[in-house]
Amino acid sequence: MIEANADLERAMNDRFRGHDDRDFMVWADEHAYQQASDISAAATKAWIGRKKLNYRGIRDRKSLTHLIAGNVDQSFLEEIGCLTQLERLELEWPMVARDLSPLLALPKLRFLSIDSPRHISSFASLLELPSLRTLILTDAKLMEDLRWLSDAHALEVVGIEGGTFATQKIPSLAPLAGLSELKAFLGVSTALADQDLQPLATCLKLEFLGIAQVASKEQFEGLKAAKPGLVCSWFRPEMWGQHGA
Repeated sequence: MIEANADLERAMNDRFRGHDDRDFMVWADEHAYQQASDISAAATKAWIGRKKLNYRGIRDRKSLTHLIAGNVDQSFLEEIGCLTQLERLELEWPMVARDLSPLLALPKLRFLSIDSPRHISSFASLLELPSLRTLILTDAKLMEDLRWLSDAHALEVVGIEGGTFATQKIPSLAPLAGLSELKAFLGVSTALADQDLQPLATCLKLEFLGIAQVASKEQFEGLKAAKPGLVCSWFRPEMWGQHGA
């Protein structure tokens, strides 16, 4: 039973993060490029990290629907904003652009992840994206709280996470209360100031909670009682023994 529960948690974690259909080994073999000019005009997938001006011309690869891009600066982001067929965009560490507005020109974008947006403090404009359903932010140092998400009823997956060596501080989950379409909240490497999980109990469609040990065992037990169908590793008693709680 323990292993079955852990398997379910891993499967749901992979699905909501999009890892179940994005194998990095396959991408490295088939979709990685050193220069934007090497990307075929018919390509639908590409993975490229900025090195000097190697990204120049990616704006013309109009068939791209899934792009993984690293070390994105403002000029690179402006080119990405021309890829109007994009459905999935992963901005890898670091994301050094200062203005997210080019992304608002992507009407089909459903999945957006941004790792280490070191110059961005406000992400509210991203909620204007009409097709966006998954938004994962990692190590957003300048983001003060989650109040900008209080009306994010279209989002199905929200990730607010820390990095490998940095904890993301979240004052409260209260702004997430009642989000009508939320199916998963991802919060690895986080610290929750008020340690209150109960706002999540009001998210009627919530299926998965992949979060750090941000609250007491009693808080997790209370959430489990309120949402017995919710999948979360901290609902398993053996997890607390492993972590010395």
